[in-house]
Amino acid sequence: MKIIHTSDWHLGQRLLFNERGDEQHLALQWLHETIVQEQADALILTGDVFDNGNPPHPARKLYYNFLTNLLHTTCRHIVIIGGNHDSPGMLDAPRELLEYLNIRVVGAASENLEQDCLLLQNAAGELEAVIAAIPFLRDRDLSPSVSGETTLDRIQRIQTGIRQRYQDMGALLEPYRAQNVPILATGHLYAQGAHASDKQDNIYIGNTENLDVDILPDLFSYVALGHIHRPQAVAGNQRVRYSGSLIPLSFSETKDEKGVYCLDFDGHTLREVRFLPAPTFRRLKTIQGTLAEVEDKLQIFGNKEREALPAWVEVIVQSPTFIPQLDSHLRTLVKDLPLEILKIRLERQYQALDEQLDAVVESLESLDVLEVFRKRAEKDQRSTEEWTELEATFRELVEGLNSP
Repeated sequence: MKIIHTSDWHLGQRLLFNERGDEQHLALQWLHETIVQEQADALILTGDVFDNGNPPHPARKLYYNFLTNLLHTTCRHIVIIGGNHDSPGMLDAPRELLEYLNIRVVGAASENLEQDCLLLQNAAGELEAVIAAIPFLRDRDLSPSVSGETTLDRIQRIQTGIRQRYQDMGALLEPYRAQNVPILATGHLYAQGAHASDKQDNIYIGNTENLDVDILPDLFSYVALGHIHRPQAVAGNQRVRYSGSLIPLSFSETKDEKGVYCLDFDGHTLREVRFLPAPTFRRLKTIQGTLAEVEDKLQIFGNKEREALPAWVEVIVQSPTFIPQLDSHLRTLVKDLPLEILKIRLERQYQALDEQLDAVVESLESLDVLEVFRKRAEKDQRSTEEWTELEATFRELVEGLNSP
């Protein structure tokens, strides 16, 4: 059995208001070609298919066109789970229809665990693999809240609920060990020991790390995770991996290699894991320095060989004084180069009485919602527990606003 593990497509994402449909189309085209070349039997997509719960029409079209094009390949099984960015209802809406095409979608966790135990069978009805399809577990999917519980109690309840889900699914699938087929689990969370390159805050309240991978049942041949955009084996555990995103989703991810994992199984045994790197379809670049240094670096970078799409650049100019018309000057400089400047930031230095202070002028575009909230409220004098409770309430508000 040969299985491709991918995640975090974030279809419909915009980078500083710029559409990314062209990049995502090329990335999915490459993934399709990779599946054909590898003659993969199955594809597992571990969450954040879309960037938000109500994706635009072009993003939905990319998704369904990709699935349709796989129907004529060796990939006879497709498993898709929901992530924290996805709308469970939107993913699950065509669930019954897609199942006729061997596309299994689990947008939200079921109360009946057996419904999320997917048995992948060939045309003759023979069992080929078993998947414990665990999507992003929302608060309502875990143990019910208790009236009067403290924030620390709630954190413990959520972590216990996540751990219990994996252990219960492992116990439920134990009888299939004797079938000598791959038994996999999925997940969309922040595992202990994972390393993120971007500002990927915890998607639950409490500690960033939601799951200790050492407690995962040894029944699982492989655990396919999503949420972290950098491909990696978690805490050195070769059977627990994030595949990462297909394209860099922010300027902080430009040094990460993007791609997918190809899993080769011999019965229940994971024989080999190979990382298949994806091409760079559009380069993201941060250029920083004094104005003169930035001008030189832009010229050098613009004269290099380019990818399929023009590069996107963020510029950080360091100066002790304000520079008038900086924006128009730099954009005029690069107007004939195969690149586009998305953001220009002036980093100014101020002299204090007896020390040098660096003050970074940040725009709202460079901050996420939680950071804006923290900066707005940072002058309040509160205890650590009060801050934890306040952030938890704010996260619930944001999640409620983002849910259709």
